[in-house]
Amino acid sequence: MLNKRDRLQDPAALAASLRARLRPGVKLVQAEHGSVPPSVLLGLAAAAESDLAARPSLHDNEATHDHDDFASFVLRFGAVAAPDRLVAALSGIVAAHEVLRIKGFLAVPGSALRCVLQGVGDRFERYFDRPWSAGETRMSALVVIGLKGIDEAAIRTALAPHLQPAA
Repeated sequence: MLNKRDRLQDPAALAASLRARLRPGVKLVQAEHGSVPPSVLLGLAAAAESDLAARPSLHDNEATHDHDDFASFVLRFGAVAAPDRLVAALSGIVAAHEVLRIKGFLAVPGSALRCVLQGVGDRFERYFDRPWSAGETRMSALVVIGLKGIDEAAIRTALAPHLQPAA
């Protein structure tokens, strides 16, 4: 999956380079904003089961596997009048803590649309995805994903001046 192709200088060159390294029969799917046809995601008519033996598992030859390398928590808060300032604060949080990913949505005063916020490393993007549904509580929520041992209390404290309580 080659996602975020809209952010690349030369997506065709990268796709060609990736195809050259893929084993025969592997397809490269290109997407923007993670938009992929459901049939591709579900593998419909892909016959993926026909070559299972040729695809070793990531966990082969591994005596144990620790799934606790990551931690996450959710921040729920009210409307965000200045999303740019929040993103600047989040960038500082990412630099100071073991944050890998931040994703969620924001309620922006005066907007009938929900604002999606996504961050990987210090790169953040925002866009409005859909109108708030009738009866849906207009609030903001972000999932913070980091390495095991991430200091949730310090992150909450650092963000507190930028967040309004949820109504």
